[in-house]
Amino acid sequence: MAHWLMKTEPSTYSWDDQVKKGVESWNGVRNFQAASNMKKMAAGEQCFFYHSGEGKEIVGIVAVARTYYPDPTDKSGRFGMVDVKTVKAFKKPVALAAIKAEPKLGHLALVRQSRLSVMPVDDAAWKLICKMGGV
Repeated sequence: MAHWLMKTEPSTYSWDDQVKKGVESWNGVRNFQAASNMKKMAAGEQCFFYHSGEGKEIVGIVAVARTYYPDPTDKSGRFGMVDVKTVKAFKKPVALAAIKAEPKLGHLALVRQSRLSVMPVDDAAWKLICKMGGV
């Protein structure tokens, strides 16, 4: 199974919002590369929940509850979304600065393509970041 990282502005949709909802659609993605990544997601695959802008840290894990389907907020009809369900919070959020400081994580799109909102995470990086977050 693949792993992913999904970014959100906490002032728009935060980890607390996700926890309250339990399952929620991940809509509003309008970048073709990010949308392509979402099309590759399979049900049950886990994703890091990353607060961008404010915080700049991974705060929890969600899982894909529903695979890619049309996003009704996209008037062009070109983009879709997935649904994600809450899995668990990190005991200790993992800051972007800590990720950048770890040489084993320098290859991640989070470091190399900072504007990409949905990106893959390889198994070794997933395990290391989970360890850094106390899960």
